[in-house]
Amino acid sequence: MSELERVETGLGEECGVFGAYDMDGGDVAPSVYYGLFALQHRGQESCGIAVTDTYGKRKVHFRKGLGLVNEVFNEEELDKLKGNLGVGHVRYSTAGGTRAENAQPLVLNYVKGTLVIAHNGNLTNAIELRHELEYTGAIFQTTIDSEVIAYHIARERLKVSKAEDAVKNAMKKIEGAYALVVSSPRKMIGARDPFGLKPLCIGKRDNTWFLASESCALAAVGADFVRDVEPGEIVSFTKHGVSSDKSMQIPPEKQARCIFEYIYFARMDSVIDSINVYHARIVAGKALAQSYPVEADLVVGVPDSGLVAAKGYSEYSGIPYGMAFHKNSYVGRTFIKPKQSQRESSVKIKLNVIEEVVRGKRIVMVDDSIVRGTTCANIIKMLKKAGAKEVHVRISSPPFLHPCYFGTDVPSNDQLIAHSHTTEQIREMIGADSLGYMEIDKLKDMVGDLGYCDACFTGNYPMRVPGKDISHAFESEE
Repeated sequence: MSELERVETGLGEECGVFGAYDMDGGDVAPSVYYGLFALQHRGQESCGIAVTDTYGKRKVHFRKGLGLVNEVFNEEELDKLKGNLGVGHVRYSTAGGTRAENAQPLVLNYVKGTLVIAHNGNLTNAIELRHELEYTGAIFQTTIDSEVIAYHIARERLKVSKAEDAVKNAMKKIEGAYALVVSSPRKMIGARDPFGLKPLCIGKRDNTWFLASESCALAAVGADFVRDVEPGEIVSFTKHGVSSDKSMQIPPEKQARCIFEYIYFARMDSVIDSINVYHARIVAGKALAQSYPVEADLVVGVPDSGLVAAKGYSEYSGIPYGMAFHKNSYVGRTFIKPKQSQRESSVKIKLNVIEEVVRGKRIVMVDDSIVRGTTCANIIKMLKKAGAKEVHVRISSPPFLHPCYFGTDVPSNDQLIAHSHTTEQIREMIGADSLGYMEIDKLKDMVGDLGYCDACFTGNYPMRVPGKDISHAFESEE
């Protein structure tokens, strides 16, 4: 049997978190399941659901494992998860490997009861905090930084009377990116890092409150979008109502949402911090058409995140928009690696060119990014083999030049093709007839006045990161 290999698509997705609290006591596991299903694009390595009954013995029932949501859970498994307060997670590993014990949510039993935590993001001081905990007797069960957060919340809970205060005290110690959904025996708590790097929003359906990484997950469970959790805000849901603590907030001009949520990660039907993702990608496509016009017959997008930007390019340029690819939606986490003699590409497993659409045409191909360049080169080769006369590549993000420390799987510099090659060299390497990247200063058109992080393009990190002193990066804002 050949080894199993993850389909190479370039960037790794982030994680997705989801929480549900039915104040009337109904079981929430089915809602958490459908919420995670809607967030599956954010992580396909593992998933989990933990529930507790706030009216009963408050025992936590949970199931988690490696695989997609519909691989880990079935009706029988969901029936076992009885409880009106639930936390769910889908995971793509950025810190820690693909191991069953790293699946979330994490469930910790301690003197005050049981703490459940789901985390999207990455801490920049996780190693330092982990060592500090280890030297005071902590024993870690996982290799993920989320456990560091959980330990700090549990320890702080022994000093304060409310779980949300424990979360706040932990936030004073942890640095980096995080959206958290936490449940204690009778509370659901949501928290977002002060920079707002990771998204988190609130929804409501009848007497059930929800927390989710994206608004599309709220729609999936029939909930109304209430609002985004603000950067640096802690929200708490109990039978007495909803409370908010904004004491950890920083000035809006220092906030730094991940721009890649709008370019790639988020689903196109989501709204994050009042910015419609679909609209942001249309704007990106129009900016590309403005910066890099070309004579062509058809504009196509690489599924899924390139499709809307391609529509924007088409609208501005007047070149017709077409669907050139069929995407196989049934490719799971792994596939059998083809034998070397077959020279089959992982791209062909996932995408197939519709020959009739591209034959004899000059194509503008829009995609969200070029990381290593191999995927893009394969797709161009497929288009030309199908009869495309020219392939002009337009990328709705600037070149990746720096690694991400906040939970996006942008690899180290030596694996980033743009770090060591010019745009012209990359064009030659991928076999494109022309190549144009989004211009850095046009990113702001996608999100208006919203503060955002573009460090993977510029190297201007919004906080200190491992091996970097960035005290100079925001001198103009001091």
